[in-house]
Amino acid sequence: MKISTRGRYGIRLLIDLAEHTGEDHVALASVADRQKISIRYLEQVAVILRRSGFIRSVKGASGGYALALRAQDIVIGEALRVLEGDMLVVDPPLPNKTETKLQRCIRLTVFNRLNDRIAAVIDRKTLASVVGTVDPDESYMYFI
Repeated sequence: MKISTRGRYGIRLLIDLAEHTGEDHVALASVADRQKISIRYLEQVAVILRRSGFIRSVKGASGGYALALRAQDIVIGEALRVLEGDMLVVDPPLPNKTETKLQRCIRLTVFNRLNDRIAAVIDRKTLASVVGTVDPDESYMYFI
């Protein structure tokens, strides 16, 4: 499994908006500049996140984007699934297709466990925990 630029940029957009919750609305051009992301690509990602209810937009000269929910209510896994689809390492077997014993063994002992571990990480992290506004022990600190 590899997270595409859509997923990575979408999460970066959400985190940037979470870091700027004190502002009414943030222009996408500002986010694009800070994150070094193409504004055109960011606009496409913002549409997906807006339609999914993660962000809201205001049109006009002083318009922009803001989180539609509190940062602690936005789970990274939910946002990634909206942007990427399922987060499975391997598609589940088709209902009408039989698996060999080896295929079933690998699916149960490797792939399903990977899926569970990935879900455990991305479904435990909220935007607030990533930007460090809820639990400083869970956020990442970098010291130079």
